[in-house]
Amino acid sequence: MHLATLASGSSGNSIVVGHEKRNFLVDCGISLKATLHNLAILDIAPSEIEGIFITHEHSDHIKGVGAVARKLKIPIYASAKIWDELNPSIGKLKDEQRVVVRDAFTCAGLRVRVFPTSHDSQESFGVRVEVEQPVRGRSKAIGIATDTGIVTEEMHQALKGCDALVVEANHDREMLWQGGYPWYLKKRISGNYGHLENSQLAEGLLQWIEGNTQRIVLAHLSDENNTPETALSTILRILKESRVAKENRDLRLRVAPRYTPHELIVLEEY
Repeated sequence: MHLATLASGSSGNSIVVGHEKRNFLVDCGISLKATLHNLAILDIAPSEIEGIFITHEHSDHIKGVGAVARKLKIPIYASAKIWDELNPSIGKLKDEQRVVVRDAFTCAGLRVRVFPTSHDSQESFGVRVEVEQPVRGRSKAIGIATDTGIVTEEMHQALKGCDALVVEANHDREMLWQGGYPWYLKKRISGNYGHLENSQLAEGLLQWIEGNTQRIVLAHLSDENNTPETALSTILRILKESRVAKENRDLRLRVAPRYTPHELIVLEEY
């Protein structure tokens, strides 16, 4: 299995997940041109993308979804409530490109388990992805969860023991409250339906990381209320004080770039 962020942040979000030469996108909040360009950097051909899953309907997650789906002739997977929000603005699609999902689906030879997050949208979801038919033993698991104000119980269940995680470290609490955002926006971001703060994520990671966890990508960082250095230092400080540091000496944390793709992370099967 492999994964990479194509873009990450309030300006646009998209993640590619795949196995061998088959892939799908989690969100497509960047333009068609940017999507194809960033896939090319990763040496992933457009013909190797088989679908798009939409986590929620905010513009930084759906900006390019219609254009990309039409260009690549691929289906879009989303919940019924998210489709209600997408339909007026997404443009013309064939009926078979509109796939309604709720709990789980398969795409590109991968099992995709859907679980709820807590965000101020009609609905919002994360995913746990595994190979549908692993060649040997247990399949590796990739967990993705961004855009949530709290760590939900469903997140705990789905993300625990994943081999790789793409998870939200949106803001630093002190930077947010001392920054220039208006009061209502600070309340929204820090609330139960907003975004995760660095230390909130770290507390979640303490429960999700197990001995097999190899890679963590910090995603959806605020451009105003966080920095890669702040996110990494806060989270590493909390992790180093726990059993995680002793049990996962090879664990690697990275920050997803805002506009360019993260290097392709390849997880070998057992």
